[in-house]
Amino acid sequence: MARLILFNKPYGVLSQFTDRGTDTARQTLSEFIQVPGVYPAGRLDRDSEGLLLLTDDGRLQARIADPKFKLPKTYWVQVEGEVSDAALARLAQGVTLKDGPTRPATVGRIERPGLWPRDPPIRVRQSIPDSWIALTIAEGRNRQVRRMTAAVGFPTLRLVRWSIGEWSLAGIAPGEWREIRV
Repeated sequence: MARLILFNKPYGVLSQFTDRGTDTARQTLSEFIQVPGVYPAGRLDRDSEGLLLLTDDGRLQARIADPKFKLPKTYWVQVEGEVSDAALARLAQGVTLKDGPTRPATVGRIERPGLWPRDPPIRVRQSIPDSWIALTIAEGRNRQVRRMTAAVGFPTLRLVRWSIGEWSLAGIAPGEWREIRV
């Protein structure tokens, strides 16, 4: 039976156990998870928050991370501006990025979710409103969600991955994790 860890990755934490990138120490998974033999199934950018799955099973890791399995990933995205119906329609159809067109997405406006405060907080400009969308994709290019919202004129301010397939962050606070057997 495979181990699967559902981790709520805080903002600023690398999706790896070691940091070989810079001379400046950055937080890694090793500061939160001391379970031997588990590895991330996919990644989440340092400036994104939310669900990161880790497992000790290579086949499960591939099924979660490989886009060919089309496992849906849902993100709650705070964008700059009041997102328009036209922008939502473009996201739903798929948008063309520098590395080609994205697959169609499921997208809709949501009320501001009851999330934990982000540390550091996002920048707030009094003269520019913001709004929230839920965006579900079945691929995972580098910084894809951020590039998609920017392509339709609504830059991402905060990005939280809420779910991957059947697994979600429900009941898991930032920096905490829960293990399940699959």
